[in-house]
Amino acid sequence: MAFDKDKGFVKEAEILKVLGHPVRLKIVSGLCTKECNVKNIWECLGLPQATVSQHLALLKNKGIIEGKRGGAEVFYSVVDPLAKKIVEILA
Repeated sequence: MAFDKDKGFVKEAEILKVLGHPVRLKIVSGLCTKECNVKNIWECLGLPQATVSQHLALLKNKGIIEGKRGGAEVFYSVVDPLAKKIVEILA
């Protein structure tokens, strides 16, 4: 077995930390298949809108998801390929 002492795994560890929460993992999993607005996400998860918004804000700040405005709504989708790959492996 060889270890790459130069590989920092900083980005990978950060993504794993963010995805380590079940709600955020569910959100990213759902957004990997279809972009959604906040209302659709909280209705599907059965969680308060404020809770979902907090998780979305963290995912967005870490660059895992992105929001695109469509009229009065914002539609979220997964933009980080590593996050997509992790979720696909877990699903």
